[in-house]
Amino acid sequence: MLLVVSTSAFIIAAAGSSEKDAFARSRKTMVDQDIGARGVRDQKVLAAMLKVPRHLFVDEHLQRRAYADHPLPIAEGQTISQPYVVALMTEKLRLKPGDRVLEIGTGSGYQAAVLAEIAKEVYTIEIRKGLAELSAKRLRDLGCANVQVRHGDGYFGWEEKAPFDAIMITAAANHIPPPLIKQLKEGGRMILPLGSTVYFQTLTLATKKKGELDVEQLTAVRFVPMVGEVEK
Repeated sequence: MLLVVSTSAFIIAAAGSSEKDAFARSRKTMVDQDIGARGVRDQKVLAAMLKVPRHLFVDEHLQRRAYADHPLPIAEGQTISQPYVVALMTEKLRLKPGDRVLEIGTGSGYQAAVLAEIAKEVYTIEIRKGLAELSAKRLRDLGCANVQVRHGDGYFGWEEKAPFDAIMITAAANHIPPPLIKQLKEGGRMILPLGSTVYFQTLTLATKKKGELDVEQLTAVRFVPMVGEVEK
């Protein structure tokens, strides 16, 4: 099932101006102290993190905690990643304005919204139907016109939209799915949490060179496990 997002500009949910200002200040503090101060330097990434309203990607009772640098729970036992990790993963992909990006694991839609601020096209796949539908609506309401959401198993990628300049996997996997390697352009970048799906993983950057992956290990992380075909 394909869920197409099609509007044109961020529409901030109705709120008093003082509340909007408070969220904007919290977002700037997050970018300055938790992202920029920790080494993220790509100005496109910093601008995207400053613009995208993270509080609108979590339940209302969690919105006051949305700009703290830690994950938060979302529906179906999943999480929205901590802001620093979102920024780090995005920066490591070295995105250009004309790039086409595949994301595996839409979750709340927040990471897709950040990617959409930088890349030309974002294709994102979510295996949980309820999350896919919720995220597609949220992204549509927020005006992310260059994002397409699909309900399906991300292990197999999105062959009819391939090849991709970059691929991001936002769930832990113990191996890199071969279909995703095939769908990555020559010279393209893939980033994912690779390792144990029960304990910790290593954030891993893979660059496709002459059909093979040149792998760089970045830092220890902990993500929810990828499910579906990858478990077999």
